[in-house]
Amino acid sequence: MTTLTVLGSGSSGNCYFLEANDTAILIDLGIGIRLFKRHTNTYGLNQEHIKAIVVTHDHADHVKAVGYLSQQRHIPVYATRNVHEGMLRNRFLTKKVPQEMRHDIAQDETFSIGPFRLTPFHIKHDASDNSGYFIAWDIAADLLHPASKGTLLLMTDIGTIPDKAKEYVPQADYIVFESNYDEQMLRVGPYPARLKGRILGAYGHTSNAEAAAFLKAHLTPRTRHIWLCHLSQENNTPDIAQRTTEQALQGLTFAPPPVTPLKRREPSGRIVLDELR
Repeated sequence: MTTLTVLGSGSSGNCYFLEANDTAILIDLGIGIRLFKRHTNTYGLNQEHIKAIVVTHDHADHVKAVGYLSQQRHIPVYATRNVHEGMLRNRFLTKKVPQEMRHDIAQDETFSIGPFRLTPFHIKHDASDNSGYFIAWDIAADLLHPASKGTLLLMTDIGTIPDKAKEYVPQADYIVFESNYDEQMLRVGPYPARLKGRILGAYGHTSNAEAAAFLKAHLTPRTRHIWLCHLSQENNTPDIAQRTTEQALQGLTFAPPPVTPLKRREPSGRIVLDELR
């Protein structure tokens, strides 16, 4: 059985707990360590199962507690060299990733953690580096666990949607995709012009309309569920993000998958991916 639990999504902190049988990986750990421990206890997530922390990029809302957990539990951290160096420079990381726990990865080169095969690919964002991840697993049944097979595409903090995503979206059973802002809300909102320009720029974030149009253009009947991530608190709402995507997908020639906006601070609960197939 493979489950996904989203413990945070947005500028308040991001963390994804992906588990297959007794092997778990974290994708980012940008929530506080006390909150992380509270959420794992609440949702029955065994920290002993965590075999690795995989990092998208080095902004604090994605890496705040990475060093702490890595030190405390001797968990290896996988990130590109630029992201590792960025974490060392990040003053919000009061505890750093130990050198012996650091694993450098390269864009477009697949690596394995337990049953998971992860392929990072570059996404433009104003960080030291930023990776999306295409994750695949194929687990045979045993006496304790049923068989599990699937693919997950996770893309967050998308300044510009990369061409690689055109390849991965059609192969994805499950998709986590940034839908950060409603453009009209951003343009008339209270943010200063410089910040608006950053968000709208090639190294900023992706709007609801951009995400929806891209998914519509590249989805296939294979995809079983879409989660919209990293919604802005000031320039978006879950209803607007969901409605924008759902309206776009109505034009597909096949039945569109369900679309769920992820909440910023409220965990998703354990999602059994196998049951969505």
